[in-house]
Amino acid sequence: MSSSKKPALGRGLSALLENASTDITTKTQVDGELRIVGSISSIPIEQIEANPFQPRTKFDMEAIEELAESIKQLGIIQPVTVRKLGYDKYQLISGERRFRASQLAGLKEIPAYIRIANDQAMLEMALVENVQRENLDAIEIAISMKRLISECNLTQENLSERIGKKRTTVTNFLRLLKLPAEIQMAIRKKAISMGHARALVNIDDEKQQLEICNAIIENGLSVRQAEDMSRGFTPQTRKLTKATKVAKQRGTSFSQQKIKNDLSSFFKVNVELSANKKGKGKIVIPFASEQELENIVELLNL
Repeated sequence: MSSSKKPALGRGLSALLENASTDITTKTQVDGELRIVGSISSIPIEQIEANPFQPRTKFDMEAIEELAESIKQLGIIQPVTVRKLGYDKYQLISGERRFRASQLAGLKEIPAYIRIANDQAMLEMALVENVQRENLDAIEIAISMKRLISECNLTQENLSERIGKKRTTVTNFLRLLKLPAEIQMAIRKKAISMGHARALVNIDDEKQQLEICNAIIENGLSVRQAEDMSRGFTPQTRKLTKATKVAKQRGTSFSQQKIKNDLSSFFKVNVELSANKKGKGKIVIPFASEQELENIVELLNL
């Protein structure tokens, strides 16, 4: 039985470049086989339009300006890749940073490989090239994966095979899109990490998700702390969330409030902790009876 399995996209753009059937610049016949000679065409920048399937929506302008200065001095080292749309019209497949930097550098023409690619191939290649070679934020990756599934009729299993990532990784990215818009924006701004976001996804209540997200940002919580707070959102985690608010009102830090809670649990009494801005303060361990005092002294090993 012949296999109809579609090849993986891990090779990305290189698969397109090495395929003679996609090249419309210069070709030659060798022993009956069509091969690419490697011709590069110089194309007016004004005839090239951006890739509509580009998953990256934000570009580092400082890095592009630096690249533009390099291009002014050395020219384009690596050609961009475009597809021909029609008479004197081209569309970027790969190399948007170089394209933008060339515009900024004032170039009138840019060296390019001219290829043939349909919309699905464009979308797939744009995703693979950017996910594997650029540092997209987690939400951009998730949106791109969702587009591949919906627009290219792929299952999560198909997608994981085609981009060379585990299915669980694909699932974790897609789940981020279920988070409230405020949390997705926090991910994009790098206010919280992918690890924090994965902890928040496990909470069913949106209000609770936002409360813990704010606690993470305000108190610089670690992923482990976020996981502890979000795990089932038990009465204990609600207590920690409330403690965060109380700590903020009292001027104590989250870590100080946590120490207070830990001491209260250890001594089995309501320990009081206060501190000023310089870090000076006091800890008060109350007792309601002689027996409670003896218990505290015993725990202190006095």
